Amino acid sequence: MTGSGVGSPAGSAVGTASLVASRLELVPDASEADPLADTAGLSGALRSLGGTALLVGSSGGHLAQLLALAPLWNRDNRSYVTFDTIDAVSLLADEQVTWAHHPTTRNARNLVRNSWLAVRELRSRRPDVVVSTGAAVAFPFFLAARTMGIPTVYVEVYDRIDGPTLTGRLCRPFTTLFCVQWPEQLEYYRGAQLVGSLM
Repeated sequence: MTGSGVGSPAGSAVGTASLVASRLELVPDASEADPLADTAGLSGALRSLGGTALLVGSSGGHLAQLLALAPLWNRDNRSYVTFDTIDAVSLLADEQVTWAHHPTTRNARNLVRNSWLAVRELRSRRPDVVVSTGAAVAFPFFLAARTMGIPTVYVEVYDRIDGPTLTGRLCRPFTTLFCVQWPEQLEYYRGAQLVGSLM
């Protein structure tokens, strides 16, 4: 059985990971970065990754940052996983969306439910890459993506510069490419890629 990202995990993961890396125009030196520059999300630093993307994140500010990335893929090539809150339902009215279970904070039952959801969605959609800006809903999707050989891109949230987020710490071991939006965040995520502010 063949397909993007899942059919042949080893080869597909290496190929798509190379595609992710090769099409990123990353800030080469944190000292040269201007975190206040208007980058219109990552569109000022990223070119389209191609293929299909599953964009995973909580509603609210996390979703707003995912929406900044959305233009990198055609509408038919992107889909979302988020919560069915009023803002998300409105913002994603014309998009392909799967509603995740929430709340996720200290909720073991929903962690299990979202873990099964992650496996189901990844098997069904077979994305070329999973992208997230957090929060907790990202973890089961990154864990499942790793087991299926699907590359992942995590972008740490822009409003946390005084320390790493719990989701960032949990997801990083399962992340193909870990990005931060501020030079200060590099202190907590050694080796991460600085891409500038999404907002």
